[in-house]
Amino acid sequence: MFYFIIDILGTIAFAISGVLVAMDKKLDVFGVLIIAFVTAVGGGTLRDLLIGIRPVGWLNTPMHLLIIVITVLLAIVFVKQLKYVRKSLFLFDTIGIGLYTMVGIEKGLAADLSPVMCIALGTITACFGGVIRDILCNEIPVIFRKEIYATVCILGGLVYFLLIQFPIDNTIPYSLAILTIIIMRVLAVRFKISLPNIYRDNN
Repeated sequence: MFYFIIDILGTIAFAISGVLVAMDKKLDVFGVLIIAFVTAVGGGTLRDLLIGIRPVGWLNTPMHLLIIVITVLLAIVFVKQLKYVRKSLFLFDTIGIGLYTMVGIEKGLAADLSPVMCIALGTITACFGGVIRDILCNEIPVIFRKEIYATVCILGGLVYFLLIQFPIDNTIPYSLAILTIIIMRVLAVRFKISLPNIYRDNN
């Protein structure tokens, strides 16, 4: 039940981030629904394809689609209120990557993958829905900019595999890894911490 709740919360967080981006681009209702959908399930779809799950998760669990539709409908109903929380896109996106990183890692463990591959799978799950969202909305994906994004997913995964070496309930390292990802990304943006730029000014 704990992992199921995390999955649902991740779906809601990413769907909302998709809705906010789509609204910024002034898309119609169908466009908002599509962007919310690909943001919420894009990374998980790629993950399931990579590890050979057929059909992919959201086809097996109609609840995900229902949650996305409800999220979009509520966003349309409360569109005026959403105008005042545009800046919350960063927060929802950050919560989403924290939750979905661990969902991906859990899927990797279920497939008996090594810790390194589990972390890679978690990072793909967390990041590629946003990549698809940004590409469809004609934006450079956040993961390819200077902002710390995929890096915090990797570090969160490392924290998880470090903590599970201790004799504690598995929900503790799971939760602490999610908090690590969220806190590290917030701090990175707050203090403008980024990866080094390989390009030099030739002027």
